[in-house]
Amino acid sequence: MSQVGQPKIVIIGGGTGLPVLLRGLKRYPADITAIVTVADDGGSSGRLREDLHIPPPGDIRNVLAALSDVEPLVEEMFQHRFKTSNELSGHSLGNLILAAMTSITGNFAHAIQEMSKVLNVRGKVLPASDQNVVLNAEMEDGTIVSGESKIPYSGKKIHRVFLTPDGIDPLPETLQAIKQADLIIIGPGSLYTSILPNLLVPKLGETVCTSSAKKVYICNLMTQAGETHGYSASDHVKAIYDHMDCSFINTILVNNEEIPQDVQLRYNQELASPVQYDFEKLYEMGIEVVHADIAILENGALRHDTKKVANILYNLLIDEAKHRNQA
Repeated sequence: MSQVGQPKIVIIGGGTGLPVLLRGLKRYPADITAIVTVADDGGSSGRLREDLHIPPPGDIRNVLAALSDVEPLVEEMFQHRFKTSNELSGHSLGNLILAAMTSITGNFAHAIQEMSKVLNVRGKVLPASDQNVVLNAEMEDGTIVSGESKIPYSGKKIHRVFLTPDGIDPLPETLQAIKQADLIIIGPGSLYTSILPNLLVPKLGETVCTSSAKKVYICNLMTQAGETHGYSASDHVKAIYDHMDCSFINTILVNNEEIPQDVQLRYNQELASPVQYDFEKLYEMGIEVVHADIAILENGALRHDTKKVANILYNLLIDEAKHRNQA
């Protein structure tokens, strides 16, 4: 539930990065709205969207779990993934519950609202759209690859991404949350398959561009094979600007601690390397750079330190809320 009088923050993203960030932010007194991509077409989500013609529930499920305030066993049950030899294999219980709730209510967004009540979610979780959308990529050689899960494995460099079909609409509540926000957070997450699918929803990206809120982009720690190989921090920002046809990021949050060599070597096997933070180019783009030691190793994977990042963002939120109240 939203909290009256608290500063308002909107976080836009998807994938594994968004839930990590939200677990830290929910500890602070802020009115949180998470806008989540619905372009996933792999795994359990892909099977459900194809079989039931509903938006993919996976990213939504992870965000609901991250913002939930229930007993750990209940969250574990919601996130449980079946390992069987039949049709249930690979499905998570939360995905199935969201699919069932969508069938009962007749509306994906309404299903999310009802699940938010059940899980005592702190804040609002909204899909970028409640329609079934397909993410497509035009490669530099002109070929088109359709499907979020296929794009990183095309073996080609991405020129641009776009959504189909035509006529995709955002939820009115999503646009309202963006307009009322004190702070808008973009990321962290895969640039082409988690961040841009949200911003490319008609009216949603335009509303972010014209919003008076301060906009902060959380840059990825590592490049990603098939998406951002060799990209610097400014390359990430430029890709967003090229797709949006507007320059709107006020601040970028980057990691300033060197990634340990053994970790880099492990990621090199995945054709990934630390994102280079080209400060001069970022300054030339008119972007404030906030840098801190915000990387942490969890279960062998490099992640943003949720406590440190949340603390930085909350301080930015309070400063911006004060500034807006004084204006």
